[in-house]
Amino acid sequence: MESDSTCILSFDYKHIDGKPVALEVYLPVLRDCGSQPPIRRPTVIYFHGGALTVGNRRSWLPTWLQSRLSAQRFIFISADYRLMPPATGHDIVEDIQDVFRFVATSLNSRLDEVMSDKGGTDPIPAGDNLLLWNPYRIDPEAIGVAGTSAGGLCAYLACMHADPKPRVVLSMYGMGGKLYNPHYFTPKSEPFFRGRELLDPQQFRSFLYPQSSALESTSDSPLAYHPPTYDIPGYPSNPRMLLGRLYLQLGTYLDYYTGVHEPSLSAYLRSLSVDTTSRVEGLHANSIPEQHRPLFPQFAVTSAWPPTCLVHGSADTAVLIEESRHMYSLLMAANVDVELWEVDGAEHTFDYEPPAVGTSYETLFHDAVKFLIDHLNPSTT
Repeated sequence: MESDSTCILSFDYKHIDGKPVALEVYLPVLRDCGSQPPIRRPTVIYFHGGALTVGNRRSWLPTWLQSRLSAQRFIFISADYRLMPPATGHDIVEDIQDVFRFVATSLNSRLDEVMSDKGGTDPIPAGDNLLLWNPYRIDPEAIGVAGTSAGGLCAYLACMHADPKPRVVLSMYGMGGKLYNPHYFTPKSEPFFRGRELLDPQQFRSFLYPQSSALESTSDSPLAYHPPTYDIPGYPSNPRMLLGRLYLQLGTYLDYYTGVHEPSLSAYLRSLSVDTTSRVEGLHANSIPEQHRPLFPQFAVTSAWPPTCLVHGSADTAVLIEESRHMYSLLMAANVDVELWEVDGAEHTFDYEPPAVGTSYETLFHDAVKFLIDHLNPSTT
C-alpha cells in the first residue's frame, strides 16, 4: 500500500553550547490509519551536501528520493550536522553517531509524545492529509543512510562509526571514496569548478585559519543568494556557500577537515616525493596521522561494510568521479554488495537540475530507490 501524503516533524537531537542541532522526520500518511496501532517501518537517514561548510536539513533536499521512499511508506529523515569551520570532521562524526543513536533509541518515544499531544515539537504540515495520529515508527533494525556530495562522506562515516550500523548506503556523487587525493591538497591556479572564476581569499578572511577558529559553532547555514539587482544576479550571498570551493582552490581542504593547521597536513602531503598514484593503500594510510585516519573512509573498508549504491556523473568537477570508482574497487575487493552507476556527461548536482532534452533520470531514480528498499526489509519485531 502506498502513502497518500507526508507530514514533517522537527526534533532537536542534541544541543551544543546551548544551541539545538535538529533533524526532520518525513512520515508517510494514510487516510485510513487513524485507528491503527504503531507500525515499525524502514527508515533512511539523509545527510545534505555543501562541502561540510554550508547548508542545513532543508538544503538541496532530494525530493525525488524523499517522495519515492514516502510513497512506499518508508520514513525519511534529514539531519543537520556541525559545519566547518570551526567544526572538524571529528565533530561531524560525533553528530552522525548522535543522529543514529537518537533515531534508534529515542525517536519513537518522541513521536508517541507528539501523537498523543503530550509534548514534543509541533508537526509541520507538508500535504493535505496531516492526521492527529500517525502509526508509523522507526524500525531500529532497518535503518539505511544516504547522502549527496559531502553528505555521501557523512554516509560513509556512518558506516564506520554509527551504532546501529546502517544496513544499506546510497551515495550520490559522494566525497570520501578517495579523500587522500591531490584534488583536496593541491592549490589551483586555473578555474577548476564548472569553469568559474578563482576566488579572492581576502574576501573570506574570517573563514581562513587562524581567524576561523573564532567562529561560532553552527549546524544551520541556509542557502542565500543576491537579488537580480546585484552585479552578479543570483550570486551566493552566504559566504559559506563558497568555502568548499575556496579550500579546494587553496589546497587546504584537509586542514579544515582534520583540524591540522600547524603544521599544515595539506602542505605535508604535498611535500611527499613519492607519486601518490603508485603507492599501495597501506602507505597512503601511513601518511595520515593515526588519530585522523578514522575520518578517511578509503582506509576503513572491510567485508562488514553494508551494501552500497554509488551514483556519479562522469563530468563532475567538484567531486571527481575517481572517488566513487575508487570506493567501488575497494568494496568489490572486500566482497561487499556494491553497484556503481556512472551518468555519462553529468556534472555535480545533476539530479537537482532539469535533464537535457532527450535525457531522463527516472530509471536511475527508480533503481536507486529499489536498491535501498531491497536491502531494508522490515524486521520481524
